[in-house]
Amino acid sequence: MRQGVIPSHMIETMVVSGQILVSDPLQDDQVQPASLDLRLGTTAYRVRASFLAGQTATVAERLREFEMHRIDLSEGAVLEKGCVYLVPLMEGLNLPADIEAVANAKSSTGRLDLLTRTITDHGKEFDRIVKGYTGPLYAEICPRSFSVLVRPGMRLNQIRFRAGHAVLSDQALKELHAHTPLVSGEALIQDGLGFSVDLSASRNGLVGYRAKPHTGVIDLGKIAAYEPADFWEEIRTEDQKIILDPGAFYILVSQEAVTIPPEYAAEMAPYLAMVGEFRVHYAGFFDPGFGHAAANGQGSRGVLEVRCHEAPFVLEHGQVVGRLVYEAMFETPRQLYGRELASNYQGQGLKLSKHFK
Repeated sequence: MRQGVIPSHMIETMVVSGQILVSDPLQDDQVQPASLDLRLGTTAYRVRASFLAGQTATVAERLREFEMHRIDLSEGAVLEKGCVYLVPLMEGLNLPADIEAVANAKSSTGRLDLLTRTITDHGKEFDRIVKGYTGPLYAEICPRSFSVLVRPGMRLNQIRFRAGHAVLSDQALKELHAHTPLVSGEALIQDGLGFSVDLSASRNGLVGYRAKPHTGVIDLGKIAAYEPADFWEEIRTEDQKIILDPGAFYILVSQEAVTIPPEYAAEMAPYLAMVGEFRVHYAGFFDPGFGHAAANGQGSRGVLEVRCHEAPFVLEHGQVVGRLVYEAMFETPRQLYGRELASNYQGQGLKLSKHFK
């Protein structure tokens, strides 16, 4: 049986066949090489706490327990920092028995520290959709650094479909790297491809950004509209290390430039918790072609979204902070990241979300 991540042209077929249900026709650029962007519906529910439906209930049933009030998004509405919202999405699913799915925040969502997770009826995990699932999809949204203005149709998260087991073993990953280098420098392969943080301060000492605690609202529909200094503090270092503050959110960059060949997709996974009191990367999908068509031909570096937990933690240059898990595509996509598709983050270095100048 063929296995792998479902590519863009097959996703379009799933829409036509009714395996993916849409309340509004798809937008032109909604289908990505290995995923589908999900759109916010017209109503947001402010809820008391994050929740999962659980095996015996639907989301609508649980919502009756946790709903505080409803917000009409039609004219645009602010989702406030520190609050939890549930938004029914314009997409639903009627999956065949052999297809499962996984969801994740989009890059721009993650770079705004906008925790966005997908939940389903009878779901026991965030962002994991079981084989053969039939029912609606919901986005749970918790803005953690900035309040945001949203409207119906905005796309904060994305979904990837899979048939069978597609994850590459470490041995297969080593063979692929030998044939097509996946990373600049030495490849650290253990349960995926490891990557480290760049704190070498090659740009005037600048190694990253830290979200300011008290800022204005970010309208997610505005591109290149905001001054970075109004929302971010620049992080500089001369000794190739920084101290992460508990509760603070950082934008950093990987030391390695990464390549995703056209026949593969990847997902960024957290590294072992034992390496420190922090979490890296909440927006984890890397599309086929990421870094492959970069201008220098040497891949693209991964932007790291870092949140420190209970204790201050010293992060040092070259410290391994995460890993990329590679998966085979079911078929090679007809569109690739950064080539046929206009991509905000191809060939990137240290870069804030597209909303900033």
